[in-house]
Formats: sequence, C-alpha cells, structure tokens
Amino acid sequence: MQFKFRANEDRGGADHGWLKTFHTFSFANYYDPFYEKFGCLRVINEDRVLPLNGFPKHSHKEFEIFSYIISGELTHKDSLGNIEKLKKGNIQMTSGGTGISHSEFNENLKEQVHFLQIWSLPFKNELKPKYFTRNFENFEKENKLLHIVAPIGYEGVEEIRECKGLTPIHSPLHFFASLLSPNKSVIHKLLSSINGKLTKKIYIHLVQTSGYNTKSASKDGKGPLIQISGGSELTKLGEGDGVFITSGKVGEEIKIENIGNGVGEVVLFEMDDE
Repeated sequence: MQFKFRANEDRGGADHGWLKTFHTFSFANYYDPFYEKFGCLRVINEDRVLPLNGFPKHSHKEFEIFSYIISGELTHKDSLGNIEKLKKGNIQMTSGGTGISHSEFNENLKEQVHFLQIWSLPFKNELKPKYFTRNFENFEKENKLLHIVAPIGYEGVEEIRECKGLTPIHSPLHFFASLLSPNKSVIHKLLSSINGKLTKKIYIHLVQTSGYNTKSASKDGKGPLIQISGGSELTKLGEGDGVFITSGKVGEEIKIENIGNGVGEVVLFEMDDE
C-alpha cells in the first residue's frame, strides 16, 4: 500500500455565509488538477448549511449522489416525488441516471445541518433514475466500522427504496463509518470485488465534528487523532484531514486507531482500482 496524506487546510472550499463548505475534489470555483477524482469518487463536500437555507431545485445526470448526515436536518425533494427529512443516521442515495432534479434544504429554525455530499461515477450511463434511503443508528457505529453503502450485485444489497441493510449504489464503491472512542481501534480488511479486481483504492477521512475550522487540528491534543496503518505505511489524521491509499490488495488489512482525545467520526471509502 501507498499512503498520501492531505491536511484539512489543503482542501478547497469557501465560506458563503449561509453555506460553509470544504471540497476534497475540484468543485465549483475550486480547481486542483491533482484532485479531480479518485477511482470512481468525483465529489466529497463537507457542508454546513444555516437554518432556512439550502440548495434550490437543480438537475443531475449520470452520477450516484448520496448524503451522509452528521448533525441537524436536511430535507430532500426530487422530481420522482420523493420527500424525505434526513437526520443523523439517515442516508439517501440518488441515482441520477438519465436525469433527475432535486433540492436540499435546511428547514430547521435554529440548527445548522452538517453533512457529507458524495458523488460517484456509475458503472454505466443511461440508467433509470432511482432513489433509496436507509437508517443506521449511532450504536451500530460505536467502535465498529459499519458497512453502509455497497455496489448493486454485492451480497445483501437490495434495490428497494427503503429497507434495512446496505444502501445500493451503481458504482464499484463501498462506504463505511465509525464513531471511534479514544484508545479504541478497528480493522478494515479489503473486500473482494464483484468485478474481479485484485487491487483497491481507499480514502479515509476524519469528519470535523467539533466545528468549522479552516486550519489543521491534527496535533493540538484537544480532539480525536486517528492513526492509520497498513503494510509499512502509517499516518495520523486530525479533524478534516484525509489519506488516499493506493495499491491495496484484496485481503490486506488497514488498522484505524484513535490515539487522541474525544470520539472521532471516521468515514472510509473503498473502491476498485481503475
């Protein structure tokens, strides 16, 4: 495996007043030729939206788009007639396919909503637009690495709008999350691929749960500090930091350990190598 650390302050993003956002990849007015995508991942935005604000109705095509709620409430409405008020633990998956319009709005009068918006490139184009929703409780993530999203065709994935279990995605992408306490660790074993790929890409990110901060919080000793190790590689993540991992092989293991103070919300993306 090979690790590439990226500090929080090196992400793109902006403070628009009603929206405070970080961009892992080139997006809107932020462009970095070295961070346009990673595997099938095209967008990871860490967004905070003030009360009674949001993204008005807009259209998407040929992307798999899902929102992972960290705190607050987010109301989703789309052209398929779906209306959903999402809270922490909820995840919604919009399969854009040939075209879908949706809006995302914080209808809460007092609290901001903090969420990750993730876009992934699909297996193939011209798919029929679809919408899925799932719920995962906090206790399921406490000191465990919970499997939340998996490709259609993977064992246990059902193409049903709402049910228990994994969230379907039309991409070679798996998404995991953990609420990791100090001095606790989890192990991630790289999964077999439904497409027979033997090498994987992984991205691991520590969410900024303590609040919006454009500087690094990696070494201040006040919050979680996540140590990532795999093969001969090792790095440490403070809030907002991430690590890109390449040349991972099916069956290899990555250890994720909280050596800091306070609970860390860790998300992990695993995808087939291109």
